[in-house]
This record gives sequence, structure tokens and C-alpha cells, in this order.
Amino acid sequence: MTDDFVAAFNQNDYATAARLVKARLKANPRDPMALLYAGKLQEQAGKAESAGHLYRQLLKETTNLKIAMQARQGLQRLEAAEQAARQARIAQATLNDDNSRTGFLILKAIPPEGKAESAKYFARIFQLDPYTARMQLPSRGWKLYRTGALGALNVYQQELAAAGIPAFTASLDAVSNIHLFRVNHLQSDDPNPAIICQNEAGQQGALSFQWSEVARCVKGLLPIFGDVVDLGAWKRLQWKERMQDYVQVYDLHIPRRNCILRFCDSSYQFQHGLSFSQEVADGAIAQSTIRINWNHLLQYLDRHLEGVPVWTDFTTFAETALDHLDLVDGLHAHIDILREADSNWDPAFHLYSSLIFLHDGA
Repeated sequence: MTDDFVAAFNQNDYATAARLVKARLKANPRDPMALLYAGKLQEQAGKAESAGHLYRQLLKETTNLKIAMQARQGLQRLEAAEQAARQARIAQATLNDDNSRTGFLILKAIPPEGKAESAKYFARIFQLDPYTARMQLPSRGWKLYRTGALGALNVYQQELAAAGIPAFTASLDAVSNIHLFRVNHLQSDDPNPAIICQNEAGQQGALSFQWSEVARCVKGLLPIFGDVVDLGAWKRLQWKERMQDYVQVYDLHIPRRNCILRFCDSSYQFQHGLSFSQEVADGAIAQSTIRINWNHLLQYLDRHLEGVPVWTDFTTFAETALDHLDLVDGLHAHIDILREADSNWDPAFHLYSSLIFLHDGA
């Protein structure tokens, strides 16, 4: 009888309730009341995944409003318990000073065929509706999803990993600990390349390295914005911000020295050091355009770095990072660009390159 397993459950006699529910389901596998109490028994045993599956099955199949309401309440209890457990883990994780410092949570791309399943878990972890969850999962490149206390982000990353959703975290301290050298120019390449560069403090010096030390390269285009006059409503003239040009940046990663060498077309001193084109005479280099000179430099680097992985998906990452970076203090761009106003595109590139340095080499 239905009343038998209900009474046993209400009296906390879970062994008897389980035996009676099992017998009922053997006789009628789709009995909604038996399925409901099977879910409650799984919930009582701490098997949230199995309980949730049974509750969701009931919501899809049953026409009994009372049973559907109890199934929905069961799901709400599971979600509340999951959220409470998560908050407890976050509180514990952020007790350590290092874990309370600023960090970044980055999502990796998920193939389209796996998005629907991943979105279910993503929605539960971040308390989103399924459609929003699916839209927030990246299909290509990396996505900066959250910034905040590193310990809290680590908790989320662990839950994502358990759900098969690729993600990783990094701390602002780890990003800041990478040495960054802005290349003024290549001084020579015999027998090894030597550069004149500036460190993070702007101090100038020389550095030599071997091409074999370069583990990867990162390319990026940084837009330059300016105000232009546009024809608005009622044919009234108005000022609007438009992208007018872009600056090219090219990073070389040297993990063995924990450093990044940064080439930038707007600050590279083409009039000094090596010439990269046989066709352009020394005296004519300064007169040729920056873009032509830059292309010659890239060709030179590509010849020496053939086979070295090149990361080029910066723009995809930047579009997810710009708003987040308004809330991050202490992330320096280390890029010399003359702008009318500060832009988050510059620190976004430095973060992107640094994350690759930290994660790709891990």
C-alpha cells in the first residue's frame, strides 16, 4: 500500500520505506508516488544527483499537481543544500590570505555538441536558467567569466571540472610575477638575438636569448579609438567614438626565464638595430611606413620561430574581459600606446598573454 511506505518514511524507518518503494516500483515502474519517495530516500541518503534526476523525471511526466509540487520542493531543497555547501566551501577557502586576493576564472571553449549537457550543470553551479547558461558558455577561445577572491573562484573551478566543463583559475599575483620586457629594438642576432628593452619600471638595458628558448608567441590587435562627427537624429551633428586604427602587439614567451618579450609596432624603434629587409637600404628604413617595417619584423621573427605555437584569439577573449577589468586594481598593461583616454583593451592583452604563459605551460 502507498500509505505503508509513506508512513515508514515519516517515521524515519528508511530501510522499511526503501523496501516497500522498491516492491511498488517493481510492480509499477512509473508509479508517481513511489518515484517521489524514491527521490526522497535518495535525498535522505545524500545522493543529490539521483534524487534530482527522479524529481525532474516526475515534473516531466506526472499530471498529479500535489506530487509535482512535492517534486519541485525537493529540487528546491537540493539546490538550497548545494548552495549552502558551496558557500561553506568558499568561506573556508577564503580564510587564507593568499586565497582572498584577486583572481580570474576563465572558461575554455566547449564544442557545440556538448553545450546542451554542459549548460545544465553550468546553470546549477551559477544559478542560471538553462538558456542563459548555454549562451554564457564559450564556443571558441577563452572567456573571462569572473573576477574576485581566488579561493572562491577555485571552488567554482572544481565544480566545473567535476561537471566536465573546462575552466581554470589564475591569481593577479601570478600574473604580476611574470617579468615583462618591452622591446625597443633588436640590436643584433649573431650568434644569438640581443635586444634593447625596458623592464616593468621603465629601466633600459640589454638582454640576449636563444630562439630555442621561446615556447610560444601571442599576437594581438589593440583598437585605437577617436571621436568623429556623425549625423544623428534630425540630421544633427554629434560626436561619436569610432575605431580609427589598431596597434599590433607580439609577445614571445620564455618560460625558463619567467619572462615575456613584448614587441609593439607603435613603440618599436625601427631606425635602430637590425634591418629586416634586404630590399630596403639602411637610410630608407626610417622613411618607410611603420606597417611595412612591422611586417618585415614579423617575417624575420616567423623565420626564426618556425614551428613555435602562435596564439591569435585575443579579440575573442578581450570582448569578454573589458567590463570585468573595470573592477580589477593593479593589473598593468605594460604597453606604450598614445591614447586620448585609457582603454581596457591594453590590460586585457597583457592578461590574455599572461594567462597563456601560466596555463599553457602548466
